Amino acid sequence: MLPIFDLRYLMYMIPAIILMLIAQWYVSSAYNHWSQVRSRSGMTGLDAARRLLSISGMGHIRLEGVPGQMTDHYDPQRKVLRLSQSVATKPSVASLAIAAHELGHAEQDVDGYFPLKLRGLLVPAVNIGSSLGWILIMIGLVLNLSGLAWLGIFVFSAGALFALVTLPVELNASARARRMLEESGIIAGEDEKKGVDAVLNAAALTYVAALATSVMQLLYYVSLVGGRDRD
Repeated sequence: MLPIFDLRYLMYMIPAIILMLIAQWYVSSAYNHWSQVRSRSGMTGLDAARRLLSISGMGHIRLEGVPGQMTDHYDPQRKVLRLSQSVATKPSVASLAIAAHELGHAEQDVDGYFPLKLRGLLVPAVNIGSSLGWILIMIGLVLNLSGLAWLGIFVFSAGALFALVTLPVELNASARARRMLEESGIIAGEDEKKGVDAVLNAAALTYVAALATSVMQLLYYVSLVGGRDRD
């Protein structure tokens, strides 16, 4: 029989949960602080996006609004950069950092950046694996079908692979954002550079935490199925 509550799950997941909580606190703290620091140029995230699209030759990319806070993203399928209202309308250092980061993804798309393409290809597998993988694992364990359980782990592992591929995509987008902001002169002075770094580094930590969560959950299932095989 499967245990209703397995302490081993907590042993695997508590470190990842702690890291995720730290990452969320860091993001909230960095964003709340630097969203109150006005950019010297007086540019909003929308202003910065328009200028960077113009000078980088990405004028074909459309700009749209999106509801919510910190919901900004680039859609490579529709070639649309979507900015939340606070980022689009507020002339803050945080707004510049977030808008430029999403423009970093747009530039990756234009350049044919392989990890971005690979992440896009993994999306269908992740959608299937996240819902089907653990079901196959549990059915395999209940019915003592180790082959089915290991198949479930293989399917479920798509999520960890996606998180692994996402990390370099996000780090590279942040590096591009820093370069674009500095080369364009949109940010100036060490204080604004420090603010941009703080916002982008905080965001990067969330992806590290997401990878840790995915890997630890996968390792837990591997230990569960592996232990059943040994028994």
